[in-house]
Amino acid sequence: MWGRKLAALLEKYLGQSITVTNQGGASGSIGCQSVKEQPSDGYTLLVCAETMGTYRTMNICDLDYEDFTVISPLVGDPKVLVVGKDSKYNTLEDLLDDIKANPGKVTMSHSGPGGSGHNQGLVLKELGYDVAMTSFDSGNDALLGVIGGQVDFTNPNISTLGGYIESGDVKPLAVFSNERMEAYPDIPAFTEVVPESEKYLNIPYTLLSFVVNNDTPQEVVDVLKAAAKKVFADPEWTDFVKQNAADPVFEKYIDDASIKEFYDNWKSVICWLQYDNGVAEKSPEEFGIARIEE
Repeated sequence: MWGRKLAALLEKYLGQSITVTNQGGASGSIGCQSVKEQPSDGYTLLVCAETMGTYRTMNICDLDYEDFTVISPLVGDPKVLVVGKDSKYNTLEDLLDDIKANPGKVTMSHSGPGGSGHNQGLVLKELGYDVAMTSFDSGNDALLGVIGGQVDFTNPNISTLGGYIESGDVKPLAVFSNERMEAYPDIPAFTEVVPESEKYLNIPYTLLSFVVNNDTPQEVVDVLKAAAKKVFADPEWTDFVKQNAADPVFEKYIDDASIKEFYDNWKSVICWLQYDNGVAEKSPEEFGIARIEE
C-alpha cells in the first residue's frame, strides 16, 4: 500500500515510470536481497519493513540498514492493544492488574517470533507482565483469535484495525507508544499508564523505510531525496497518511545525522530486547549494536 502510493507520487516528481514489485518471504529478506543484487544506479528502489534491522541478530541473512542508504524513513503503523467486545477488560489498568494477579495465564496473540507484535509481548515481560504468548499465522489471524474469544488480547496495526473499532468488535485499550494518535485521540498511550515503558516506546514498532543500495552515487541519492521531500509535501501524500492514522516518521528525521541516530537507536532497543529474551540467535554486540542505556 505505502510502496505503491510512494511510487505513484515519485513518478510525478521524477518524471519516470516506476514499476512496483511485491516480493515477500523470509521476513522480507528475499526482496531486500534482490534489490541488493541490482546495479547501484538509483533505478532500483526499496521500501522495506522494520525487520531489516534484525536480520543479522535473528540469523535470517547478513543484510542490515548499513547495506543501504536511507532516503527517508516513511511511516510507522501504530500498534494498538485491543480486547474483544465482550472482554471483562475495559481499561489497560484492568488488563495489567489481571496479568499481575495471574502471571502466565492471560493470553496474547501475535504473528510470529521476532515480529512487531511479539516484540511488544517481550516489552511486557521486561516490564514485569508475564503473559502467555500464542503465535498465529498472520496478524489478521491473531486479531480474529481475539474477536472470536480464543485469546485475551493482541496488538494489531491501526491500518488493519479501524473497521473493527468502528463496528465495536474490539475495545482499544492503549496505543503501544509514548503518544496518542491524532486520528483516535481518546485512546491513551501505553506510557500514560506505565511510565517506565518510555525507554521501549520512543520508537515505532512497525516501520517502513525508503532506501537504495549504499554505494549509489551521491548525486543520484540527492535527486531521490529531493523528490521524496516533494512527495512528503504533496497533499495527496499527507492526506493518505492522515486517512490511515499513520505515524509521520518522515517528518521527524530529515537530515543524515538524525536519520542515522534514529536507526541506531531502533536497533539498540529491538535487537537487545530480542536477544535478552532468547528470541535472537546472535548477540547484537557481534555487530557493534550498543545496548540501550538504562
